[in-house]
Amino acid sequence: MDALDGLYRRWLFEVWAGDPAVAREILAPGFTGHWPDLEVHGPDEAAEQVRRSHAYFADVRTTLDAGPVVGDGMVAAAWSFHGAYRGGIPGATAAPGTRVSFRGQDLFRARDGRFTEYWVVSDALGMMTALGALG
Repeated sequence: MDALDGLYRRWLFEVWAGDPAVAREILAPGFTGHWPDLEVHGPDEAAEQVRRSHAYFADVRTTLDAGPVVGDGMVAAAWSFHGAYRGGIPGATAAPGTRVSFRGQDLFRARDGRFTEYWVVSDALGMMTALGALG
């Protein structure tokens, strides 16, 4: 397994499984993460973004759907997110406990054995529809 492949798997299967402290090991101090509606800086802010997701969802599980594809210091992968809605998302009408799944793609830039930059695209529209916030 390529080192960056392993680094990505730690992101998907350790950080997103509820161990945000791993972010300090795999993300560079100057890390920048680009979410569609938010930019975060440093491992602690990235970990906080993951914690926020866990605040809305219980039983979080991620699956690797494609990749990771590694080349030229970049890592790309497709994933699925699965969880049970806890409540609290503005506009959502789904009852707590509602099971939700949605897909997304990650793109990371790496340097010196750590991720330095991140872009994520996910099906937020599908998630919000499943939660009754749209439609």
